[in-house]
Amino acid sequence: MNILILGSGGREHALAWAVKQNPKCDRLICAPGNAGIAAIAECPALDILDGDAVTGFAVENAVDLVIIGPEAPLAAGVADACRNAGLSVFGPSAAAAELEASKAFTKSICDAAGAPTAAWARFDALEPAEAHVRREGTPIVIKADGLAAGKGVTVAMDEEAALAALEECFGGTHGGAGAEVVIEEFMAGEEASFFVLVDGEEVLPIGTAQDHKRAFDGDEGPNTGGMGAYSPAPILTPELQEQVLAEIIRPTMAEMVRRGTPYQGVLYAGLMIENGRARLVEYNCRFGDPEAQVLMMRLGAQTLDLIQAAAEGRLAEVAPSWADDHALTVVMATKGYPGSYDKGSEIRGLAALPETSRAYTFHAGTRAEGGRILAAGGRVLAVTARGASLQEARDTAYELVGQIDWPEGFYRSDIGWRAL
Repeated sequence: MNILILGSGGREHALAWAVKQNPKCDRLICAPGNAGIAAIAECPALDILDGDAVTGFAVENAVDLVIIGPEAPLAAGVADACRNAGLSVFGPSAAAAELEASKAFTKSICDAAGAPTAAWARFDALEPAEAHVRREGTPIVIKADGLAAGKGVTVAMDEEAALAALEECFGGTHGGAGAEVVIEEFMAGEEASFFVLVDGEEVLPIGTAQDHKRAFDGDEGPNTGGMGAYSPAPILTPELQEQVLAEIIRPTMAEMVRRGTPYQGVLYAGLMIENGRARLVEYNCRFGDPEAQVLMMRLGAQTLDLIQAAAEGRLAEVAPSWADDHALTVVMATKGYPGSYDKGSEIRGLAALPETSRAYTFHAGTRAEGGRILAAGGRVLAVTARGASLQEARDTAYELVGQIDWPEGFYRSDIGWRAL
């Protein structure tokens, strides 16, 4: 098979790494890719938000399967363009991707499906939103309605922070994503992520993970795209997973079918768990990052078989085969992230690190120049390891982190602390 993966982050490196292991993969292309992906796949320049450009490239290169990594091409309708061109594609339509592209859309779906989630209200102007915050009190959650690259959510513990978040949204900080705002009830508990594949009808659970959103140890500092993750998530017991499937995910998928926009691809349910019950925080229409790194480390070559079955409507024929193991990833980010940071610092020591089915360093924001690997983003590397226990996976990952020479980077030293 000739396979095209769209994207350039750590998620796409992990997907490429897993797909490459499957003997069905003859040619692997990842556009636009990054310095790490370039070592295992072809990385052509391609505008992945342009459906015509993607389909033209795929047809010209006899691509058998298109895997869409990030959310932006999904919202832009690239999966629709691929399907219209007769290509096999893994990723939801633009209409179905509204589950991530619009917080208010997801809330309305949950209300229609009876799926448990936080109480909410939507606003398109500053003053009524401020009045709602003053009326409801804090803590409260402010969300830009649209896609804001993971930065449009504020958990406001006091009124001042909530009003400041509203001013940011309506003031244009998040561009068009903040033109409308969803204000939610604050949910206490422990967060976890549940991943399923969907082929339009069938729902297949493929794993759980827990992310670490805050920048610094002890869950301190600002929210980020994720500073590390581990899989499986112990809090998501088999019983709790059944509750999530029965009360949240399957009713949501049935409501999407009822509306004429069946969902196909991976669905990532962010959950808040308290007193043995789960409520939905949000849906994402793609693999999480860095959750993808730990899931791919555990799934390996079978990833391609599962993705292909979802794309072809054959999920009822397959099931993931899990080893009784654990995986943990530590994100190394440029100092200053998630605020302003400098690009171009050199990262040394990567060539000496192992590249096995049990230890691998996935690249996110990197570029190659003159034989050197340079930092080109906020989150730059995801150092990932597998182990028979979570402690073993953690010890291995941090041992590898210690071998990387990058004074301009930083990382959390407590990934996995909730489970350990």
